[in-house]
Amino acid sequence: MSLKTTYLFFSILIFGCTTGFSQDSEDDNWYFNNSKTLTELWELDDEHHRGNFILTSYKPIYMTLAKYSTNPNEFPVAENSDKVLDEPNSLNAVEAKFQISLKTKIFHNMLGGRMDLWMGYSQTAYWQIYNTERSRPFRELNYKPEIIANFPIKFPILGFDAKMVGISDIHESNGQSDPISRSWNRIALHAGFEKGNWQVMLKPWLRVGSKIDDNENISDYIGRGEADVTYDWGRQRFRAIARHSLNLGDKSRGSLQLNWSFPIHKNFNGHVQFFDGYGETLIDYNHRQTTLGIGVSLIN
Repeated sequence: MSLKTTYLFFSILIFGCTTGFSQDSEDDNWYFNNSKTLTELWELDDEHHRGNFILTSYKPIYMTLAKYSTNPNEFPVAENSDKVLDEPNSLNAVEAKFQISLKTKIFHNMLGGRMDLWMGYSQTAYWQIYNTERSRPFRELNYKPEIIANFPIKFPILGFDAKMVGISDIHESNGQSDPISRSWNRIALHAGFEKGNWQVMLKPWLRVGSKIDDNENISDYIGRGEADVTYDWGRQRFRAIARHSLNLGDKSRGSLQLNWSFPIHKNFNGHVQFFDGYGETLIDYNHRQTTLGIGVSLIN
């Protein structure tokens, strides 16, 4: 892929996203306002219910134009597999990354008005766009479909307002074959809280399915739960996502991701992302690295 073709791809993607998501109605701010509440994001009451099978944003949608890694994983190896690459991959320390994430409500007010059922889908791509030696390949693609049962709640706790609890069935894979196939399934619980400009989402999970596979001990690296904390300051958004294995000693592992988005023009935002730990991608689940990227975001 030539450099001109690459730049053209980025231009079309950015233009398509900014125009494709734009609305002619008063819903502009609903889609693009940096400071949406959990009630707005998850339509927790009838006032904010928009209807079923309408696509809305789920996780942030962004494009990191350049992301530097201190330790690129050129020879990914699963712990309990004797299948390995014939030779190491030649990787650049700088690559691009982008994420697309959408959700839609399938059923509203189930179980006597106590539950909403959602479907979510996220896809994250890691692109060796500056690797001319290997014709700029996609290093890794992670696919994550989810089924989410959400229960609106209202009660104060530790100075926060509890807004929702729920359970989800999550599948995540990289769509590859041996020796670089990686996948897992989880049942996750979640609870969402708000206080002023703060949002907190707690999500413990339990891995389900076969333990004898290409990434048997993935929970010991990526973790068994996460805390997602967001703070809005005007149109700037600060977000921290911490994961941990819930183990002690040598198996005390996890990751920390820090995000900062800031306005550039209308719905177009700058985006800075820092990551340290294990499992930035599935292929890197047992590989530790520190990365720093800068790019743009459309939905935060």
